[in-house]
Amino acid sequence: MDVTRHSEAPVIELGGGMTRRILAHNPQLMAVEVGFETGAVGSVHTHPHTQVSYVLSGRYRYTVGSEETELKPGDSVAVPSGAPHGVRCLEAGVLLDVFTPAREDFLG
Repeated sequence: MDVTRHSEAPVIELGGGMTRRILAHNPQLMAVEVGFETGAVGSVHTHPHTQVSYVLSGRYRYTVGSEETELKPGDSVAVPSGAPHGVRCLEAGVLLDVFTPAREDFLG
């Protein structure tokens, strides 16, 4: 069994008021906790992975393609493979991002 203890998973400083903590993963799936300070921006980008973002805490302005929405705790959004997307943090908090397949680029 491959278990990740939250207290033992390293926090990676991304700069710009953002952090990343890689949680459970295997080649097919990855869960990542992303922390945001108010005003932090995850720039619009694309990747081949399908992604779901779930709001654990905070408020966010999330963009997928040409659509924007505000997300609050308990809300989630699905991002198709290759879709341009980004986020602006309106109130400090944490997102849980899930990717398939796993983001090998996050593993180093």
